[in-house]
Amino acid sequence: MHLENVVWDARDPRRLGRFWAAALDAEPMTDRPECFEARMILSGDAFLDLCFQRVAAPSSAPARLHLDLAGGARQRDVVERLVGLGATHTDIGQGEVPWVVLADPEGNAFCVMEDREAYRGTGPIAALPLDSADPDRDAAFWAEITGWIPWNGTAGAVTLRHPSGAGPLLELCPEPEPKRGKNPLHLDVRADPGDGDPSARLTDKGARQVSRAGELPWLVFTDPSGNEFCVLPAPPG
Repeated sequence: MHLENVVWDARDPRRLGRFWAAALDAEPMTDRPECFEARMILSGDAFLDLCFQRVAAPSSAPARLHLDLAGGARQRDVVERLVGLGATHTDIGQGEVPWVVLADPEGNAFCVMEDREAYRGTGPIAALPLDSADPDRDAAFWAEITGWIPWNGTAGAVTLRHPSGAGPLLELCPEPEPKRGKNPLHLDVRADPGDGDPSARLTDKGARQVSRAGELPWLVFTDPSGNEFCVLPAPPG
């Protein structure tokens, strides 16, 4: 399996997707009222897709996954550009911090980070912080299902990255509170040819299966800390 998608639940996928595609210089692939998809090339054949799916009422539960965007020495310029695209400044209780917290057009908070050595060369997304009840345990779980490897990241998180060294960091961060409600953003992994049914393998690693085979075109699980993710079928051939 490999990590393929970051997925947003959206009231208006086209509007939200176009914002993020412009923000991250991603190439739109699907542009429909009910579904918008764009692709970010990380390096060579490594990519990350941004997917926006229509839901009647996106979850209002506290976000456990968000995007940290690279700002660095150009942080102010990056913020101004994002605001020009439709982002707004927001207060989530961050206090005095060196990063800037914004919200996308549907209110999902994200950060524009200050200069950090760990974020050099990541591209526009510096990190994908994911709340975890046990970061060491969950890092081992996500490494198993994504193929990403341990990486020297920022203090306070256990970090993984694509083995090419390209693209964002996946940061397993100590959760401020136990999970409640559905995550408005989640990750998808794609099965590789020959993987077969991943259910037993994943549950043995601490996942919980939410959907049964045949109910959806993909399988829905939660990781050991309760964060939703989907396993997409292997590509044909």
